[in-house]
Amino acid sequence: MRYLLSCTLLLLASPVLVAEPLLAETIFVSNEKDNQIAVVDGDSLQIKNKIKVGRRPRGITLSADGTQLYVCVGDDNRIDVVDIASGKIVHTLPSGPDPELFVLSPDGTKLYVANENDNMVTVIDIAERKAIGNIQVGVEPEGMGISPDGKILVNTSETTNMAHFIDTEKHAVVGNVLVDSRPRVARFTDDGKQVWVSSEIGGTVSVIDAAAHKVIKKIRFEVTGVRREAIQAVGIQMTKDGKRAFVALGPANRIAEIDTGSLEVKRYFLVGQRVWNLAFSPDEKRLYTTNGISNDLSVIDLERNKVIKSIPVGGAPWGIVVKP
Repeated sequence: MRYLLSCTLLLLASPVLVAEPLLAETIFVSNEKDNQIAVVDGDSLQIKNKIKVGRRPRGITLSADGTQLYVCVGDDNRIDVVDIASGKIVHTLPSGPDPELFVLSPDGTKLYVANENDNMVTVIDIAERKAIGNIQVGVEPEGMGISPDGKILVNTSETTNMAHFIDTEKHAVVGNVLVDSRPRVARFTDDGKQVWVSSEIGGTVSVIDAAAHKVIKKIRFEVTGVRREAIQAVGIQMTKDGKRAFVALGPANRIAEIDTGSLEVKRYFLVGQRVWNLAFSPDEKRLYTTNGISNDLSVIDLERNKVIKSIPVGGAPWGIVVKP
């Protein structure tokens, strides 16, 4: 009896260990036709909310502190700012006409917005909620990439077929690089030495020396059984270690994986129809893709190198961002 009592007292005195819940990422997808942001739980891979925003949402990114979502709503000529906790629009930002893609400055204080209809890049002060600059660029600006130090912005112009290098202090173009037809996305490598630019109609990715403003390699794609004109390079993402890059190939319904050392294609992943953009999970074990015609999100397991799930998310999914 004395032994049982002492055991009971020991258990009561010991701290109770409670398993901490696993905090999975949250995936936000802009649905261009539904005028909504689909919110997907990264643990269950199920939609947990849909947030109503303005007309034709496309570009989407997180605020520096991860509490807000910035959404380009092209047909309303503005940026909607969504409070993630409440799922509500808290205010808007002036964007210039027809914003499509944008990029956040590394310090989180400014947004650089491509205005497709007036061939300008608009600079927005987020705290002041106002435009503080306009930069003339080529015809139909789209892609927006920024160097890790925030000093150089790269904008792509779809009709001019150029990547424009912009000094962010002077708000002036300091270099132009000709790329293949209809450039879409611009992405700096983490070391800031290269800029990768996808060309949709050209079907290539131009790897540009960021200092010399010269194309050092054009990466081309070949998919067995897919017509050459259907291979249209758009979204680009790179792993943090700089070893793997992934490119969305539009109507080819494929994601290409590229070895960044050799600049050669390693493999292709078959995803949904008309893949636009892509984003990693925080641990980079998964890659999520938005598929604009099949209206779904593909989930790629990067440890097993296979697509593991397709999630219906809404009408014409386009942009994507992941919050840890």
